[in-house]
Amino acid sequence: MSAARRPGGLWIAALVLALVGTGIAAYLTYVHYSGASPICEISHGCEKVQTSEWSKLAGVPVALLGLIGYVGILGALFVRGEIGTLGAAALSWVGFGFSAYLTYREIFTIEAICIWCVASAIVLTLLTVVTTARLLLMTPDPGPPAAQRDHAGAAA
Repeated sequence: MSAARRPGGLWIAALVLALVGTGIAAYLTYVHYSGASPICEISHGCEKVQTSEWSKLAGVPVALLGLIGYVGILGALFVRGEIGTLGAAALSWVGFGFSAYLTYREIFTIEAICIWCVASAIVLTLLTVVTTARLLLMTPDPGPPAAQRDHAGAAA
């Protein structure tokens, strides 16, 4: 693998964070659909949060929405170029905003803290920083080499 094609440290960090987030969201989705009580030894508010009216959006569990979001970010990380980088950053920002809203609801409306939700919020915050840094540090694509441009122009 050439140096130009080797994944950078920010890409690897984003991949690891997205995988961790996917694991958290998958666990919470499982808890929701299985009816099991979440493992919550630190704050003891997980079940209250998971069963609150804020645990669903239009009837869809927010854990499932988080899982879909994390999988979307993972997918975007494997799309080369500006589109993939922008997609991962955009999805991270949407997730970050939604997570911030849900954290607000935990603290001020539900009055309980779910440690899994806090972990996901931390992961999304870090993921947003990393994917935004990847986007800001991205070098512009100069387009095809001159020989390809000349050949394309001659055919027209």
